[in-house]
Amino acid sequence: MKKTILLGVLMLSAAAAVAQESRQDISFSGVGLFGPTIHGDNNVVETPTGALGLLLSYRYMMTPHSALELNYSFVQNNLKFIIGSANTSIYGTYHLRVHSREQEGSVAYVYSWTKKRYNPFVEMGVGMLDFTPILDFETTVLDTKSSKAIAGLVGAGLAYELSPSFDVRIEYRGFLTKTPNFGETLPSFNISTDRYEFLSMPTLGVAYHF
Repeated sequence: MKKTILLGVLMLSAAAAVAQESRQDISFSGVGLFGPTIHGDNNVVETPTGALGLLLSYRYMMTPHSALELNYSFVQNNLKFIIGSANTSIYGTYHLRVHSREQEGSVAYVYSWTKKRYNPFVEMGVGMLDFTPILDFETTVLDTKSSKAIAGLVGAGLAYELSPSFDVRIEYRGFLTKTPNFGETLPSFNISTDRYEFLSMPTLGVAYHF
């Protein structure tokens, strides 16, 4: 009986030690994606309409303050293009729209610190953005192709600890990337601005520590 009790105490102690040394977490967040209006040299103006989506993140704590984070996000966005006559073989100004599925795959370094139940953090990383046109009634240009771009990632946020296993996170994330060209040259139009843009992605979610 004593051996059984001792074994139970040892198992509980080991479980508590593992819980205290939890180094991993996974988070699910809702996101918004917003970008600026971009004016290109070739009489193209690109305007995103803004979108809502989801973000999945995995974080591994290498030290009490430093972590490595992997991210995947998904949104659907409408990009509007205004094309001047100098860009086409036809006179006039044209308004085109591409309904785009935008996905992110990124890796980032995260630095955090603790103040009671609050955990501020900052991050910096790099990733790939994939812009895939959706050929539905919201897309008015049918000759578009998928467009990929490397992006620099910066972010800052705050986590509030609900329990040792859960916290709520709010964060601002920003991407510096080249605007998508969707195949660049179409039969009658070139919708590439050949510019860089800064995309803003505010997030709100919940993280589980294990």
